[in-house]
Amino acid sequence: MTGRLIGLDHGSKRIGLAVSDGLGIVARELTIVQRTTRARDFEQILAVAQREGACGFVVGVPYNPNAPKGVELQADKVKRWIERLRSCTDLPVTEVSEYLTSEEARDLARQLKRKPDEPIDDLAARVILQSYLDAQSYS
Repeated sequence: MTGRLIGLDHGSKRIGLAVSDGLGIVARELTIVQRTTRARDFEQILAVAQREGACGFVVGVPYNPNAPKGVELQADKVKRWIERLRSCTDLPVTEVSEYLTSEEARDLARQLKRKPDEPIDDLAARVILQSYLDAQSYS
């Protein structure tokens, strides 16, 4: 994909959004959507994508290699949410692993001198999107 991408960090209370530059080199945090209803959440996400001129989405999925088998995992919930997002847009939606991105986002928050109780969902989305962009530059 060429153009601006929207990175998404799906959470039960909030959805973090980040955006890339048009060249697909650098991601920056954008905003946090407070979850209300699925329809409203998607409406807000799609409005941001339109405003930013996005050509696609990159969504972090919390794959956990140490999770017990046979138990519904958070990753399964996020994958269902991604399928619903795909049904609301013609833009491509790419799934990427977000394993351990929360720790990177916390480190970034400290570097940016954010307050300890301030949400970091947008920074997590930035980490997810930047990881994807970096991987694409090596392929």
